[in-house]
Amino acid sequence: MNGGIFDPDGLPIGYYVESGKRLSELDREDGQGNFYLKPNGVFYGTGGNWQIKTTGAFYSTVSARPTFGMQSGPMLVINGEMHPDIQENGPSKTIRNGVGIDSKGKAHFVISETPLSFGQLARFFRDEIKTPNALYLDGNISALWDPAQSRIDDRGSIGPMILVEHSEGS
Repeated sequence: MNGGIFDPDGLPIGYYVESGKRLSELDREDGQGNFYLKPNGVFYGTGGNWQIKTTGAFYSTVSARPTFGMQSGPMLVINGEMHPDIQENGPSKTIRNGVGIDSKGKAHFVISETPLSFGQLARFFRDEIKTPNALYLDGNISALWDPAQSRIDDRGSIGPMILVEHSEGS
């Protein structure tokens, strides 16, 4: 699945760590677009221990570099509450994807099959999957490649991708 907001060259905007190597710095600036709808956040983890924090909380509390991390925005759900600037059912509707972390630290990746609002996606994470924290990854061009389910979306060029692998013990 595509994994966050990216620039015209397909490079991630904001914090990005892969295999423990930081490839892009944390972005705490203001700007236009979904990424900059504060608070935005960071999805990160090491050894299957996944977390999502607002960018501010990540900056002030995380000192060890994770094995994987990526910044996106906006946060959809923050400590069990919807992002304060997201409407229950706003007018902007598109295919959207995101990631939420449940109380056991398990990451749940979601992509819509039909256009929906930020509020609908946020409520799905909060009310259906019961994830106290969820982060918007992307919209409009959101795509999923899942050959086991015969789903291969083709919505054009995308930037960073998140690949989920099965490993022993998981």
